[in-house]
Amino acid sequence: MSNMNMRKAYGEALLELGRENSKIVALEADLGKSTMSNMFGGAFPERYFQMGIAEADMISVAAGLALTGHIAFASSFASSFAVFASGRPYDQIRSSVAIPRLNVKICGSSAGLSDFGDGKTHQSVDDIAIMRVLPNMKVFSPADYFETKRIVRAMAEIDGPCYIRVNRNDVPVVTAEDAPFEPGRLRRMRDGRDIVIFATGYMVYQSLEAAKLLEAEGVSAKVVNVATIKPFDAEGARAEARGMKAAVTVEEASVIGGLGSAVCEALCAGDADSRIRTLIMGIQDRFGTSAQKYDELLQEYRLTPADIAKTAKEAIKQ
Repeated sequence: MSNMNMRKAYGEALLELGRENSKIVALEADLGKSTMSNMFGGAFPERYFQMGIAEADMISVAAGLALTGHIAFASSFASSFAVFASGRPYDQIRSSVAIPRLNVKICGSSAGLSDFGDGKTHQSVDDIAIMRVLPNMKVFSPADYFETKRIVRAMAEIDGPCYIRVNRNDVPVVTAEDAPFEPGRLRRMRDGRDIVIFATGYMVYQSLEAAKLLEAEGVSAKVVNVATIKPFDAEGARAEARGMKAAVTVEEASVIGGLGSAVCEALCAGDADSRIRTLIMGIQDRFGTSAQKYDELLQEYRLTPADIAKTAKEAIKQ
């Protein structure tokens, strides 16, 4: 598998959309080189707004541009860090974007623990829960470079507010370049007979690797990619759970209010066959911390393939 960068995918997709649609504008909070939104700015300077380190102002201006008929891609890592894109301007997102259902697309980069060197202040463990709770907001978490490009294009076609979170680092490609993407639908990445693993973001790759470890021990694991956190495909989740001995959810975010919560809400509302034991993996009610390498944090927070495989076996035993 080749490694490719989701931030670059965002920048490239935004540039392509800018060439196709003159109503698309981009805003960023002083991090255009990091988020790759400067690709758009170089090509369309008249539609590119540098807002400085002022995410609340950025969202307010994006809302104003949306009211004039523009599609405002406000990046506070997708022109800023995900932790700042979701946290600093929360009131503006709620009141000026979500309530009036404006066509603003909020892009958060360096999501989860991927900004490993900057520590807890810069690591977004809570952004999925924050965005998921907002009525009218759609929430996306791509697995790789190609899925990021497809989701950015889908966001441009959706009428209303959207949030996407992307990883900071180069990560393995796990989806095909021409694979279809349908917002609000799950995608099975690997078949299995014993347990289903629901994963999102970079954790899809980690879960696929975990499935290989499990296979070597005689455990057949199904892996499902949840790129759309909201609206959540509840019936799809129930269908994937039927016939399984147990389920595991894996996210690079807090276990409270995120993917794990969405899966459990779906399964407990289903029929008896889909109400299976589910263990939630993620960041266990902690903030992040700094490290010299990304892998060190994945080990610390027990989000490696070996950890996922271990949890899957525990779920089956229970």
